[in-house]
Amino acid sequence: MIQVDSSNVAAVGYDEDSSTLQVEFNNGTAYQYFDVPEHIFEGLRDASSVGGYLAAHIKGVYRYSKV
Repeated sequence: MIQVDSSNVAAVGYDEDSSTLQVEFNNGTAYQYFDVPEHIFEGLRDASSVGGYLAAHIKGVYRYSKV
């Protein structure tokens, strides 16, 4: 997991083998998003607004599960 500078997101991580993105929020909840291409994770990790990128490119696009 990589700590990110965000008002809502605490950390993000990515498993290349399963193409699974994990997002941990500041409130302690965590979600896994499935079949996420690596370039999407890299975009999230490097975004100036992590929450904005998450909302625009990940939420509602990829299957997910609360951890």
